Formats: sequence, C-alpha cells, structure tokens
Amino acid sequence: MTHNIAVIGGDGIGPDVTAEAIKVVRAAGVDIATKEFHLGGARYLEDGEILSDATLDELRPFDCILLGAVGHPDVKPGVIERGLLLKMRFDLDLYINQRPFLGTAPGSDTEHNFVVIRENTEGPYVGEGGAMRIGTPYEVATQGSVNTRMGVERCIRYAFDLAASRERQHLTLVHKTNVLSFAGTLWERTFNEVAAEYPQVGTAYNHVDAACIYFVQDPHRYDVIVTDNLFGDILTDLGGAVSGGIGLASSANLNPTRTGPSMFEPVHGSAPDITGQNKANPTAAILSAALMLDFLEEGSAADRIRAACADPVTGSTTDVGDVIAERVGH
Repeated sequence: MTHNIAVIGGDGIGPDVTAEAIKVVRAAGVDIATKEFHLGGARYLEDGEILSDATLDELRPFDCILLGAVGHPDVKPGVIERGLLLKMRFDLDLYINQRPFLGTAPGSDTEHNFVVIRENTEGPYVGEGGAMRIGTPYEVATQGSVNTRMGVERCIRYAFDLAASRERQHLTLVHKTNVLSFAGTLWERTFNEVAAEYPQVGTAYNHVDAACIYFVQDPHRYDVIVTDNLFGDILTDLGGAVSGGIGLASSANLNPTRTGPSMFEPVHGSAPDITGQNKANPTAAILSAALMLDFLEEGSAADRIRAACADPVTGSTTDVGDVIAERVGH
C-alpha cells in the first residue's frame, strides 16, 4: 500500500532533516509517495503566503504531513507559528498532540518511558482576547482560555485508550484546579467520569507546578499524562530536557478521526545559524517519522526505526541518516 505524504521542509535545517527521515522510512520498506510544499518563513518573505485556504485544501487529501521546522530570523516571531502551525492544528482538527519521552534524567540511573497527551486545539491558543490603549501607561491586554466539554472529553478518552494499551496502564491528569477553578473543574470532572469506564487504568492527579518538579526529580513515576494546551506545551519541552535534549524530541499532531491528515514534526527549531552546513542531527525528525508510521499502521517498520535510533550516531546530517537507514534495512 502506498501512503501519500505531504512534506513541508520549512526553514533552516528543516528540509535537511526531513530528507533524512524520508530516506529512513523508505529504507524500512514502507511505500510512500511524497510531495513537497514550500511553506514557512522563507516563503512568506518571497510572496507573503503563510498558508492559504487553497494550499490547505491541497493538503487535506494526504494521509499525513511531515514537517521539518519553521522560523526565519527576518520574520517576526508568531507570524509563521500562528499562520501555519496553529492554522493546520485548528483547520485540520489536529486535536491531539502526542509526545513520547524515553531516557534517563540528569542525576538518575533509572530510565523513564512516558507519553504526554496535550489537548491541541483549545485553551489560550484559540486567540480569545484583545488589547487596547496599546503603548500607553493604561494598556490593557486579555487572553482567554477556551475549554469545551467536547474538546476536553475527546482528549481524555484518547489518553485513557492509550494508557489501557500500555503495560503500566496508568494515567495522570495535570492541571491547576486549585486556582483555575472553572477550566480545572471541567477537566477534573470529565476525567473522573471517563475513568469509570476504564477500571483497569490507574489514575492520579498532579498540579502542574508539582508535575514540573516530578519531571526533574522522579519522571519514571509517569506512564501517560493528559493535560491542556498551555500546560502541555510547557511540560513537553521540560520532558525533552530530561530525556536527552529537546533536539531529540519527536511529536505527533493527530486527527484520530482521520477526517484529514495528521502532522508529524520534530520539536527543535529551524537553527538558522547552521543552515546548509550539514550539521543538524536528524534523529528527532526520524523518530517523528516513526510516529507517523505508527499512525499509518506500519508498526513493525516504526519499531525497527526506533530500535535503530536507540544507539546514538555522530556525524553529519547525511551521515546520521545513512547509518540509521542501514540499520533499519538489515
């Protein structure tokens, strides 16, 4: 079966690392057809396009999207992130952000293996709010957090399903219910109601500040974590830091209903200082491609890719890709 993949290399090192990820996927014996889309900061500087509705419609029929990195030093931060990444998340209904973490935290000799499920289309990132009297001593800015029962419940159900499929069968809700009483109560009440349908899954609750401490001091306590958009954004970067570095972290932005393509990306930046120097480590992009293969029900190939990445490889971008591709092919 041929899987149709849209490739958005993006900016900086993005095209280089996605090329290596595609190389490794093909070495694993998976039949993919790819089409490149020139989007990101460089494209924006060329003609002002970030992600038009026409281009978005062109992306919809693909099975998946593989993205490298976006961000350009000549483009104001937030322009591409909101106009490309968030637009895809909202318009393609990529409501699950899934980030796996495997490693040994600094100062620990115990390996951890946990997954963070982050609600990906609500919370403060919806953009509710505004500003007035900008630039004056009386400036006012508000930023609302949108939480719907539908959005919260489908995220929590996905997390319970994932936890039920794993060996430890445990799920932790992370929020801040003691002060965010409206949103927090919605999350906690929904979590407890859905938990009754999964008696085999153990549960726990952590305030987000406590979870930050546990990520550093005791990350192996976790199996699966579910949380909202903002807390998930912060926790997953911390998870990368305690699992070998954010430069090795993979991610999936999923539409589990498959009404449109899901999107997979490494979470490192575009690293403009080493663009074109063949220095970027493509491992995070390769591991993101493995998550893509999981979603495409090519689990055997995904497992072989992860196994091939388990022993670190040093060298240039293409050297690392070649070594991992060779391991996968054997």
